[in-house]
Amino acid sequence: MNFPTYKSIVNLLKYRVSIAVSFTAITGYIVFTGRFDFHALLVAFAVFLLACGSSALNQCQEYKYDALMDRTKNRPIPAGEITPIMGVMISVAFIVFGTIFLYWGFGWIPALLGLFNIFWYNLLYTNLKRVTSFAVVPGSLVGAVPVFIGWTAAGGELFNSTIVFIGFFLFIWQIPHFWLLMLKYGKEYERAGFPTINQSFNPKSLRNIIFMWLVATSFVSITIPLFLVELSIPFFILIFVLNLSFIGIFAKLSFGEAAELNFKKSFIGINIYMMLFMILLIAFHVIVI
Repeated sequence: MNFPTYKSIVNLLKYRVSIAVSFTAITGYIVFTGRFDFHALLVAFAVFLLACGSSALNQCQEYKYDALMDRTKNRPIPAGEITPIMGVMISVAFIVFGTIFLYWGFGWIPALLGLFNIFWYNLLYTNLKRVTSFAVVPGSLVGAVPVFIGWTAAGGELFNSTIVFIGFFLFIWQIPHFWLLMLKYGKEYERAGFPTINQSFNPKSLRNIIFMWLVATSFVSITIPLFLVELSIPFFILIFVLNLSFIGIFAKLSFGEAAELNFKKSFIGINIYMMLFMILLIAFHVIVI
């Protein structure tokens, strides 16, 4: 059996997504400690390993479906660059080492949270999305857990109000993020046998639903400063301006004359919004507190 190439392994691991997941874990760590240090990097590295392993395992689970969609048919397994068995071996290795790093460095709570996220994503969500187009709602919990890993790795209590609200923000942010993909690739998912929200709503209605979820996401982020250790008026103003700009931009993209052509701008915009919000949280806790 030929060993897969470096490029194939990198594509299997979805490293860009894994880096973003690690960033949210770092945010949780810094929000609790108020500093960026070696332990923050160790948390990020462990979460990166787990995210890579989970992504690889997901591709092993769905390679037959991936082969039916233009968007995913060139992934390493459907393209024949990596066998499913080799993919499983790679994913298990990353998951095991990531769990060991979390347990060795930070204890059993962060390690269990990491394993819980893999269970929720690879066993529950991956199977549920073949059953219902609304699987993304419980599936969005996956995007919230890494910030809890960073928080608890730093010594924070699991159900502290600050981290719960940050996690809730990430949870509801995931939903319009995924539904934007359905506006673009819904037909491909349907051809592969997945139920999609597009089958329940026409594109115009779906854009309206996405916009309302974005407004809800914005509202949650505005209320988060109320649950921080110290309330800073300048920080609140920055969050308010960010959200006002965010809603204004998405109103134009969603209801403008060429709204159906703005998928790329909308998708980039919602990701930039999340990153800016996380950066503001980090800056507040490093500089202000």
